[in-house]
Amino acid sequence: MVLGFQFSFRPPPLNPVTKKAQRVPVFNPIDRHGRVFFFSWTGFMVAFWAWYTFPPLLTHTIKHSLHLTPAQVANSNIISLCATLLVRLISGWACDRYGPRLVFAFLLLLGAIPIGLAPLITNVTGLYIIRFFIGILGGSFVPCQVWTTAWFDKNVVGTANAVAGGWGNAGGGVTYFVMPAVFDSLVRNWGMAEGKAWRVTFVVPLICLLVVGLALVLVCEDMPTGRWRDRHHGQEQGQGQGVVIDGVGLKSGSGSGAETPTKMDEEKPGSKSVSDIESTTRPDVEKGEVVLPTLSIPGTNIPSVPTILLSPQTMFHIFTYACSFGSELAINAILSAYFLSVAPSSLSQTSAANYAAIFGFLNFITRPLGGLASDYLFSFFGGSSSPSTPATKPKALWARKLLITTCTILTGTFLLLLGLLRPSSLGTAIGLVILAAIFIEAGNGANFGLIPFVWPERNGVVSGVTGAGGNLGGVAFALVFRFVEGGHGGKGGYEQAIWILGVVNLVVGVGGVLVRPVAGMGRGKTWWL
Repeated sequence: MVLGFQFSFRPPPLNPVTKKAQRVPVFNPIDRHGRVFFFSWTGFMVAFWAWYTFPPLLTHTIKHSLHLTPAQVANSNIISLCATLLVRLISGWACDRYGPRLVFAFLLLLGAIPIGLAPLITNVTGLYIIRFFIGILGGSFVPCQVWTTAWFDKNVVGTANAVAGGWGNAGGGVTYFVMPAVFDSLVRNWGMAEGKAWRVTFVVPLICLLVVGLALVLVCEDMPTGRWRDRHHGQEQGQGQGVVIDGVGLKSGSGSGAETPTKMDEEKPGSKSVSDIESTTRPDVEKGEVVLPTLSIPGTNIPSVPTILLSPQTMFHIFTYACSFGSELAINAILSAYFLSVAPSSLSQTSAANYAAIFGFLNFITRPLGGLASDYLFSFFGGSSSPSTPATKPKALWARKLLITTCTILTGTFLLLLGLLRPSSLGTAIGLVILAAIFIEAGNGANFGLIPFVWPERNGVVSGVTGAGGNLGGVAFALVFRFVEGGHGGKGGYEQAIWILGVVNLVVGVGGVLVRPVAGMGRGKTWWL
């Protein structure tokens, strides 16, 4: 099974130890795994849509209603990403502590407050404040990914993460399609003035946020094995007992010291493999499997958070996701205005927004495609949900990792072409944007196909800082659009900023080729895969 999807209404096959699904039940919200998958992508889609409610109407209607300058519009785009950066950093830690489901629901319900207050904006200061706090919703990506990782097995975790993230990211297309459509309907069919109609449009995402946020609390579960706060129950039972990892014996409380067990030691009834204990507490470990990269048994040498954050593997994901998701955020904010600058005489605010919606709607296909490709390469090179040997697993992880660098390099190539060619034809511009979008969004999906393997004991932390890295890239690239020469709404400025983004993607993609994918533990010593 390569694609990993299940379209029937039967429960998916489960890992007998972790109870995680080994297929993705795409259209089955009745099943508990299918329900988690449904609300993972739906919750993030609604959040992304609400996060980007302003850009479709900001270029023309809101700009004139609030008497904004092009520089103030650009500033508001930057500010909308700042809160998300902070929330993603915090939400990774919060997911590890409180569980991703409750963190997810909390962010949706909290983000509904500034969405509900948005119609009260009367000046640029109010716009800055509201867009800053709406940025809270962008942080929902982290619990979305941590939640799916906890419910889906290793052979489909890349697919599950990519589809949930991709269909969620498609909210960027939903907002460019829905917000102008609701606005036009209010003006034409209800006779509202434009200055009032754009404010009423915010009622639609507000209702969606409240419904989905409450559903996460009322009808979903934390983990397939029970409540999040009980996840260490099996680990506590293992305290004071010896554990064996691929032939390396560790005594609980012995720190990093290791000693080789004798045959008698191995046969003691109290001796457990680390995966027997951790299979109840970690979303990536199966019974009898070699644990990579570290332990989470009390008394053993667990890497500190700073060690994890500063590792080459974590930094690789931060920088590549800063390029892929950062490019997506920055481009999504200006795309409607860019198309208007290419064909000002033939496009209206609504038609330009509809063309810009293509960029977001591609996430329905392209980001899942990145996860599918990651899972396929993992399977092709010897990885599976069953125990794998150290001789085959590194190849499978290298395949996942090189897919990320390939997408980053191709993203840079097409952005460079779009910026340097400066197409005067709308069709050419849209075509190049689509080509760039394919690899931008596939790179997003491929990134979170590898992340669950990097530091499994701190998956929330790694997911959080990687997600924050994406927002940091979005802020940096939005600043490029804001301050590049001629970048206050002129066509030349947009294209100059786009080729700068292309160069950054190329540098990061090439520079990350030699970074090894995962830190692991071999027989009695730490080694880098």
